[in-house]
Amino acid sequence: MPAKPMYEQTTRGVSISVNPEYLEDQSEPANGRFTWAYHVQIENVGNQSVQILIRHWKITNIKGESHEVVGDGLVGQQPVLQPGDVFEYTSGTPLSTPSGFMSGSFHVVAEGGDVFDAVVPAFSLDSPQQRRALH
Repeated sequence: MPAKPMYEQTTRGVSISVNPEYLEDQSEPANGRFTWAYHVQIENVGNQSVQILIRHWKITNIKGESHEVVGDGLVGQQPVLQPGDVFEYTSGTPLSTPSGFMSGSFHVVAEGGDVFDAVVPAFSLDSPQQRRALH
């Protein structure tokens, strides 16, 4: 994962950083397929262990069309993070438009049984094909 996260947010001692990356070699703009990888780093900056149980993503294209993805764990794992531990993974998503954004949360259970949602900061998915205009 790149050294400096582009998007970062901390919820109750769980720091989540995301770096999206446009995958030109897996995209087919002429066919309306634009693909991104997103690199996620989760760090336990709190003082008790936590376990990530469920992921929830909302993926929205430039037209405002969105879909949600909810599932157990992260890339097949439900990691337990002790204070100071870091878990990293990479996943991906396609869009039918040259840009969009993602946001989400991870359902977390803390050592004492406290349950909460750690917020994943909204992040932009922008391809080189997206025309930019100054307003």
